[in-house]
Amino acid sequence: MNADTHPLHRAPAARSAAEGGFTLVEIMVVIVILGLLATLVTQNIMGASDESRVTKAQTDIKTIADSVRLYYTQRGRLPESLEALAEPDENNKTWITELTEDPWGNAYQLREGNTPREFEVISYGPDGSEGTDDDLSSRAKKDN
Repeated sequence: MNADTHPLHRAPAARSAAEGGFTLVEIMVVIVILGLLATLVTQNIMGASDESRVTKAQTDIKTIADSVRLYYTQRGRLPESLEALAEPDENNKTWITELTEDPWGNAYQLREGNTPREFEVISYGPDGSEGTDDDLSSRAKKDN
C-alpha cells in the first residue's frame, strides 16, 4: 500500500469559499446580539448599584438613630449634632465609632421633633436636596 492511498494520509478535500468562514452578515448579527446582552447586563448592574446605595444609607440611618437613642438615654437630652456622637465623653466613651457620609457623599442630618425626645436622622438621597421624594429618614413614611 502506498502513502497516497492509505486512509490516514489522504489530503484534505478542498473546501468551498462559503464553508471557509463567516459572512459579514453573520458577524454583524453576532455583534448586535452581544451588544444587546451587554446593554441588559449593564442596566441590571447599575440598578443593583443604586439599590445597594439606598440599602447602605438605610442601615447607616438605623445605626445613627440607635446611637442617638442611647445618647438620649444616658444624657437625658438629644445631642447638639451628630458629630457629638463620635466625641468621647468623660470616660472616653463614644456613642458611634465613626460618623460617615451617606453613599452620595452628603452628611447625614439630625432634625429635632416636637418633643424633647423626638428626632429624625435624614439622608437627602441621590439628589442631595432636602424635601424631595428620594430623601431617606429614620421615621416611618406616612401614607398620603
